[in-house]
Amino acid sequence: MTPEMFCQHRNRSKMASQQQQQQQAGGPMMSQPGLQQPASIQQQQQQQLSQQQDFDPVHRFKMLIPQLKESLQNLMKIASMNLSYNTSIDNGIKSSDTSVQRFDKSLEEFYALCDQLELCLRLAYECLSQSIDSAKHSPNLVPTATKPDTVQTESMSYAQYLTMIKSQISCAKDIHNALLECSKKIAGKGPPQGMM
Repeated sequence: MTPEMFCQHRNRSKMASQQQQQQQAGGPMMSQPGLQQPASIQQQQQQQLSQQQDFDPVHRFKMLIPQLKESLQNLMKIASMNLSYNTSIDNGIKSSDTSVQRFDKSLEEFYALCDQLELCLRLAYECLSQSIDSAKHSPNLVPTATKPDTVQTESMSYAQYLTMIKSQISCAKDIHNALLECSKKIAGKGPPQGMM
C-alpha cells in the first residue's frame, strides 16, 4: 500500500469513526425499537472500524508498544536464566536438567517488533509529509456545505480551485514535454557510426 493510498484510507476511517460516534450519540432516536439497526450491521461496522484502525500507523504503534515491553521483559528474563545456567556450569556446579529457553529466538521476536514499530513510524512520517505538501500546494479547501452559514472563510471558491488545478496541470504538461524533448535529443545522439 502506497503512502498516498494509506492517507486516503486513514481519512476515510476517521470520517467513518466520526459518523459512528454521531450515530451512537444519537440517543433517543436510536433507542426506539423501530429505528434500531440489526446486530449484524453493527457488527459489520465494528469490524470495518477495527480493520481501518489496523491500517492507521499511529494506532498500530500504540498497540505494539505493550507487546514490545512484554517482549523486552521476556528477553531479559531469558538472558538472566541463561546467564545463571551458564555460570553454574562454568563453576562446576551440577544443575538440574531444566530446559533453558533459547535466547536467540526471543531476541528475534524483539527485533521483529522493533522493525514493525520502525515501519509504523516511517509510514506515519510519510503521511505527515504528504499532508504538509498537500496543504502547501492546495492550502484552501473547496466548501462542500450547501448552507452559506457553514462555509469556512478560508475556503476558496470552485472557480478559484479550477484555476489552480488548471495551472498545476499546465505545469505538469510543460515538465512532461521538456522530458520528452530531452529524451528525443538523447536518443538522436546515439553512438558514432565508426565506434560500433
